Amino acid sequence: MKILLDENLPHKLRPALGTRDCVTVSYMGWDGLKNGELLRAAEEKGISVLVTGDKTLRYEQSIIGRNIAVVVLSAQKWTILRDHLREIGAAIDAAKAWIVHPGKLRSLSARPMRPDSLSDTLILRKPLLRP
Repeated sequence: MKILLDENLPHKLRPALGTRDCVTVSYMGWDGLKNGELLRAAEEKGISVLVTGDKTLRYEQSIIGRNIAVVVLSAQKWTILRDHLREIGAAIDAAKAWIVHPGKLRSLSARPMRPDSLSDTLILRKPLLRP
């Protein structure tokens, strides 16, 4: 399964996610695409999960009926993300498997983008803060 990292996330996140098949928006040549266009392009290329730091995506786009899951991170800075790679990986894996269980991630709470799209979307709502 392919994972797409949005342009608002640091490129260091890609190799830090281990063996997951990740590409960046920049690598795909999709810099500057708006959310709807980006989701459409990603689906056409067979990408299964979009990981983004765009917290407004849930208000702007519906992914109901789409073949892509979205993981929205509450932080975009590498200095914060690097301390939460395990949780980010777990969220991606849960989204890839199309299984999302709110509360399953202990250090983060999971909530769907829209109430009726629980099966294909996961948002990490709690801010990622250093202990």
